[in-house]
Amino acid sequence: MMMKKTLINICFIATTVAAVVGCKRDTDYVQSTPSPFISNFDLKKSFKETDLSLTGDILKGANSIKGVVVSDFTGGNSPSGLLVVQNSRMVGNGIDSVRGVAINIGADATKYAFGDSVHIKIEGATMKRMDGVLQIIGVPTSSITKVSSGKAVKIPVVNAGQLLASPKTYESTLITISNTVVEPEPGPSETFAGDKVINDGFGRASLHTEATAVFANEKLPPSANFTGVVYFKQQGSVSTPQLWIRKLDDAFELPLIKPSAVIITGYLPDPQGSDANYEYIQLLATKDIDFSQTPYSVVTTNNAGSTNPFPVNGWAIGGARSYKFNLTSGTVSKGQFFYVGGTTKLIWGANSTNISSAKWISSVDYTAVAGADFGAVTTNLLANSGNVAGMAVFSGTTVNASTVPLDVIMYGGSNANSGNVYSAGPPEVGYRITNTDYYTTINPSTRRVQNFFAAGTNTNRLGFQITQANPTGGSFIRLGGIYDATSGRWKTGRALFNVTMKLTSQLADIETGGATTLEN
Repeated sequence: MMMKKTLINICFIATTVAAVVGCKRDTDYVQSTPSPFISNFDLKKSFKETDLSLTGDILKGANSIKGVVVSDFTGGNSPSGLLVVQNSRMVGNGIDSVRGVAINIGADATKYAFGDSVHIKIEGATMKRMDGVLQIIGVPTSSITKVSSGKAVKIPVVNAGQLLASPKTYESTLITISNTVVEPEPGPSETFAGDKVINDGFGRASLHTEATAVFANEKLPPSANFTGVVYFKQQGSVSTPQLWIRKLDDAFELPLIKPSAVIITGYLPDPQGSDANYEYIQLLATKDIDFSQTPYSVVTTNNAGSTNPFPVNGWAIGGARSYKFNLTSGTVSKGQFFYVGGTTKLIWGANSTNISSAKWISSVDYTAVAGADFGAVTTNLLANSGNVAGMAVFSGTTVNASTVPLDVIMYGGSNANSGNVYSAGPPEVGYRITNTDYYTTINPSTRRVQNFFAAGTNTNRLGFQITQANPTGGSFIRLGGIYDATSGRWKTGRALFNVTMKLTSQLADIETGGATTLEN
């Protein structure tokens, strides 16, 4: 009986506590109100290619947008009447959520300057697509408040491939497409006016300049970083994204790239079984070369470890960090693949196909012989996990902290500086890069010099290879791409492609079917 009474009392207490806890007073809640502002990112997600009335529900309780003006009418190359405002969601640095939106306010759009901070009430207005351009209409100028001037603007650097894959993401957004060439190469009297094709190695985009633009008759540079707003051009049922630079200064001319006689086209970083003396790099000659007359060198870097010093001697750091091959004998013909690596000359490690019949320009047992000029003996020439690794080609056999490579490929690492590969200094030290499909010596956002990997925007790198089974080992990395041997430009950029390997794989498996090709 006592046990039953105790249980009843416990249940009563528990029920009472639950009731008290469950009955919160109004004052127990934090009172809040929705933000009056909606980001362009969220606003544009609501548009489904039909006219959209911007009600409170659509705006998720907001009634306005705020952002920075990116349209600029001073150069005469902005669509009439469109005030373009850019903002980002308040998460992280916001760069991935930067979006622009066009507001059609007629002639009053010219009253606002680039960098003006504005608040715009859009509730009750309509979002629709007119003449191909997504825009908000029905906003009186009395609904626009200028807060300040001269605000900094985040300008995403977007490659042409990204733009073409997701054009609506970048519509009415100020972006930079960097390291481009105009196709075909403009003649000495060709101007900006009209529609031009620009190629950054990742795709071809359209550059548009109105015939009435202030700079329409200026000479068109053959290579440049182009900054502009993306608008859609409507032709029948087809909408095409175009980049409209706003003024002449939006085209930052670049020096034409010097073609490289040797380019990196593939590598084997993880043969099945042991890595020792089996790893190799595949390269392609873009012209006939007699290495005894015109020597080159290839350097690999492996930055394993968490306490590495920064590479004050760059690619020539040596020791366990970099290993050098000198290419001083033999010949190759234009368009011919050739190889640098271990002396076993097997396609995928022990017991695999012998490819000694391929063109080997330098083969060194790196497990027993130190690198030419620098580099300690190693059992792992090319990293297959961990920190950033890479390889570079140099003209001649002198490589030091100031030597600029002809071509560079970097891969791996949880971030671009994984393994302490770069320090902004002073002094600034690291692995030097050159202008390629992946790297540029001019920062497209700041226009400052960036000569090293991991400096500024030079953070692009490939991933590691896919690990295979039966037997276990990594795939061969085929980079592909189309290289113009005359201009030195990548018409189609390189990308990581894992070639599935077998012990019986043949040379054709890594030299055909998507391998790098030459034009001109």
